[in-house]
Amino acid sequence: MMQEIETREIIKDLYTKAPFKGRLLMLGCGSIGQGVLPLLFRHTDITPERMHIVTADTRGKEKAQQWGIPFDVSPLTQENYPALLRKHTAPGDFLLNLSVDVASLDIIEFCQKRDVTYVDTSLERWPGFHTNTALPLPERTNYALRQDLVAMRKKYPAGTPTAVVSHGANPGLISHFLKAALLHVARDTGVEVQVPQIRSEWAALMHTLKVRTIQIAERDTQASTIVRRPDEFVNTWSIDGFLSEAAQPSELGWGSHEKEVPQDGHEYMFGNKTAIYLGRPGALTLVRSWTPREGPYHGFLITHDEAISMADYFTVHENEEVVFRPTVMYAYHPSDDAAVSLREYAGNDWREPRRKRMLMGDITYGGDELGVLLLGHKKRGYWFGSDLSIAQARELNECQNATGLQVTAGAFAAVVWALENPGCGIVEPEDLDFDRVLKLAEPYLGIVHGKYTSWTPLRDRKEPLFPEDVCIEDPWQFKNFRVR
Repeated sequence: MMQEIETREIIKDLYTKAPFKGRLLMLGCGSIGQGVLPLLFRHTDITPERMHIVTADTRGKEKAQQWGIPFDVSPLTQENYPALLRKHTAPGDFLLNLSVDVASLDIIEFCQKRDVTYVDTSLERWPGFHTNTALPLPERTNYALRQDLVAMRKKYPAGTPTAVVSHGANPGLISHFLKAALLHVARDTGVEVQVPQIRSEWAALMHTLKVRTIQIAERDTQASTIVRRPDEFVNTWSIDGFLSEAAQPSELGWGSHEKEVPQDGHEYMFGNKTAIYLGRPGALTLVRSWTPREGPYHGFLITHDEAISMADYFTVHENEEVVFRPTVMYAYHPSDDAAVSLREYAGNDWREPRRKRMLMGDITYGGDELGVLLLGHKKRGYWFGSDLSIAQARELNECQNATGLQVTAGAFAAVVWALENPGCGIVEPEDLDFDRVLKLAEPYLGIVHGKYTSWTPLRDRKEPLFPEDVCIEDPWQFKNFRVR
């Protein structure tokens, strides 16, 4: 044990980046919470004795004990969270929220009033919201929750405590991949440009490059030799989180080039109207996509915060009219066991699975390929992102799989950025310095690379087996990506 402690201290001395003398409260200690601990100690001067973990169950307790971190099993509820958080925080402290089913906006409001810096990896609500059939579909969407966030950002602008919202892998790192990819495409298509510094400059660059559609293209190939049992949900990351978002309506950022809203599509009647939703869950909606290692594939159109925030961030206005906005969608092919689990979940009419199993130490091969796919520009398609194998992940952080480490890299990078940038108010991933965040995260992301492709969603569909409703003149219409 003594040798292990000495090694940790040496690594921390070599890699410390961000000073912090306050206390850090961590909510949740699942796979991401357990994985982020060594990175926090390596890249900041946070120490175990100045940390406290509050969580809803005993997951992560053994890991916390190894580090000597106080660990409380105290589920947060809408009624008790103010008292619990006051007990464990003081002005100048830090709250890292890695929990599920704890309303993010309530926790952010608390932190703003108490002068506590904040980071989370996704926007959450209190339990049961996503499956509450008494609520209209538009109110069960991520778009609706983000509109509440937009309003709160106006209440807590720059000059208030920094709160980084939705910063894991995606949402999170994916927004920084996008900015890096735009600069690569500009360079390779002969567009001379200075690195944009503000939102309008980034949006103008995307408009100039004629990017029409952005896909968050992810293929997870991690697999285990343990056979999945009936009524068992198997996944490589938060099962409860996946169950929740899979049953939400499909959502996507809606581009200015789109000619028609799909028959099952609906435009919002409130907010900034940067997105649409479909009258069907993401677990039953497929779209075509592409990654360098996998090639063409069908992915689930799962709702995700970044599809909405990216579409908003890269909108170009002239005289208060929208002249450009990209279509943005998440095309997710989870691990094969998770894909089967998802279909069984839908087949059981969204009943909670009897058993849940996280793929972790039993993974024998595979990895996670996660990136942005920019489509429509002069070179047609460009994918840029992380290709992280399970072997690489275990070398970098032994207690995580590839998917978990990608999220963890985004979470710890956001913590460091928040410590380095106090007083920024509430910010989303697109607001952070993409270069700084990627430099922090890249050592944990395996092969970070870009690849051009001539792929379009119409490839190999000139003579379809069955009649299809497609737009031959414009391959980047959303109807061409849909799988019917």
